[in-house]
Amino acid sequence: MSFTPAALNLPRYPFKITLKDAKYFIFDEVRKKHLILTPEEWVRQHFIQYLILEKKFPKSLIQIEGGLNLNRLQKRTDIVIFNSHGERIMVIECKAPSVKISQATFDQAARYNSVHKTKWLVVTNGLMHCYAQIDHLAESFLFVKELPDYQGL
Repeated sequence: MSFTPAALNLPRYPFKITLKDAKYFIFDEVRKKHLILTPEEWVRQHFIQYLILEKKFPKSLIQIEGGLNLNRLQKRTDIVIFNSHGERIMVIECKAPSVKISQATFDQAARYNSVHKTKWLVVTNGLMHCYAQIDHLAESFLFVKELPDYQGL
């Protein structure tokens, strides 16, 4: 059995990938555990490394797959970024490369953010990345081309 990863619009990183019981696993260095390597996990792990290595996000302020209650339903947020005061500042929704980033995808992430109320919302499928700065008081958002470094948030 061979592993053929999807080429992404992100830098390549040297992941620890193992094969066990005919399944591939990738080591998540934030959670310190091996996870089944799905297309969505491939994107999530690349984006996490992008945040840490390229955008200088502190690893300790990244929460992966945190739970939330939305309309009395238990959901999970792919990635939540905190500031040094413990306040949520960014929600990131990761999709498999085969999933097109559409209005529905962005709306899903926006619903999750209606609970977190972060000032940044990111949606990525590893090929396309949408970065939006949210103004909750004005109930508006502004798409930006590039995600700022952590210090610029």
